[in-house]
Amino acid sequence: MNTIQSLEFDAFFHIYNRDINGETLFKEDSNYEYFLRLYNEYINPIGDTYAWCLLKNHFHMLVYIKPEADIEFMKPKENDKRVFKQMKKYNPTRQFANLFDAYAKAFNKKYKRTGGLFETPFRRINIGNDNYFRELVFYIHNNPVKHGFVNEISDYPWSSYSYITSDKLNGIVCKEVLNWFNSVSEFIEFHNLKTEIKNIQEFDLED
Repeated sequence: MNTIQSLEFDAFFHIYNRDINGETLFKEDSNYEYFLRLYNEYINPIGDTYAWCLLKNHFHMLVYIKPEADIEFMKPKENDKRVFKQMKKYNPTRQFANLFDAYAKAFNKKYKRTGGLFETPFRRINIGNDNYFRELVFYIHNNPVKHGFVNEISDYPWSSYSYITSDKLNGIVCKEVLNWFNSVSEFIEFHNLKTEIKNIQEFDLED
């Protein structure tokens, strides 16, 4: 089993989480959409996302955690009655925990269930080798094929692949991902030709 590492500042992480007790995380399209909205709210203040993929019972993310100096201070939400005696910056690990808690609460309410939804702690691996970035992006986008949901990466709607190839990068896909591929066409070609992922087996968090 991989050792759980802390989320360091100014570092890339492969982040993974899955259901508990055989639950389904995403039952319908609105679930995927709501999770992405929450992700944008909780994670954008502390990181830039380079690749993501949501499946029915788990997800993968490649996230760059910003330098501490670049992370914003927490701001009280509307109607928040707490008094902030000292402004604090967003904590990356806590932001992910808050994301999972917020989604689980909404999911439980919608489907009339109780209890946890995600495994804790969520798993993460520090990606310190630039040589693995392109392979890891492919690995994340290839997950729906790996698990038999689709035959082609391009057929799956709930990953960053479709956003990148359509040049419709949004708030939860960092446009700098294309710097690793030089162009959209090279990005597509890499995904079409990449059939072996031996180089990134050490980053597979699903075992």
